[in-house]
Amino acid sequence: MDDLILQKIAISGPTLASMIQRLNSSSADLDGLLFGHLTSIAPSTLSDDSSLTPPDSQLVATISGFLSFPSLLSFYDSHGRVDPSQLTHTHLNNQSLIGWFSSRRKTPLRPSMRESSVTRSLSSIPNLSIPIENSNYDSIFSPSIFLLFTTPLQDQFIQTNQYRAFQFQSSKLRFNPVSIDIVNIGPAFRGHYGSFSPSSALPFLKCGSLTAMNEDRNDENLMLMKQAAKDQSQLDMCAEGMQIGRLSQLIGPEAVNYTAGLEDLYEKMLSKIESLARLVETSSAKVLEQENHNRKLRHKVARSTVAE
Repeated sequence: MDDLILQKIAISGPTLASMIQRLNSSSADLDGLLFGHLTSIAPSTLSDDSSLTPPDSQLVATISGFLSFPSLLSFYDSHGRVDPSQLTHTHLNNQSLIGWFSSRRKTPLRPSMRESSVTRSLSSIPNLSIPIENSNYDSIFSPSIFLLFTTPLQDQFIQTNQYRAFQFQSSKLRFNPVSIDIVNIGPAFRGHYGSFSPSSALPFLKCGSLTAMNEDRNDENLMLMKQAAKDQSQLDMCAEGMQIGRLSQLIGPEAVNYTAGLEDLYEKMLSKIESLARLVETSSAKVLEQENHNRKLRHKVARSTVAE
């Protein structure tokens, strides 16, 4: 009998996040069981072309929960043989078993030989098979799903987890990769959060500290405004009455009327620069004269000291 082929595996965001948090909080590698159900989804038969053959139904596995064990080899031995006594309905809390998962660090993201043996042994236990919902024929699904978690081979600054899902085909003794669909992430599920309404009122918060913070922020803004006004006044002194708004009038038919004013401003600025340059030159000459005078005094003092 051919194996039933999964089209995808669905898992909710909180369930996946809970699994990753459990794996990251563990100090060693671990594994566990996956619970959920199988659903046969009939595709839409609406088509403008009646000659097209209707597509086959899709088989989707939904992971609704998991059970992690504190150490490896909890329900199988070192050779990968599963112990059925550890997987009774009492141990599984009457939940439907669809597969298992394994977490290991700094290893390639592919199943190992022992993980292949465990999955093969788990899928061969007949009393663990579950029926498929919405199926038109009597069929059962064996727990053949394997979910693998690893971390990158090289250390990284950010905690990173890699995961991949597989389905084991008993007839061909091999793994087939299966896509994972996180059902509550994406544009199609934003309405779930947009319609959120709190069930309890927000607690009362004391505003004393907030008032002090606002006063400090107002004082800082006032200091910035004073500094900006001071800078603007200095710029106005250099601009000689030529405001920034008048520069826009230098473009267009009225530019001729304002060109003379701008040239006059440039002449005044150049005159100030020349005056400043002469002042610097005079100051430099005085500094040089003072240095020569100091040098003569030091030379005179040195000669008098030698004579004594």
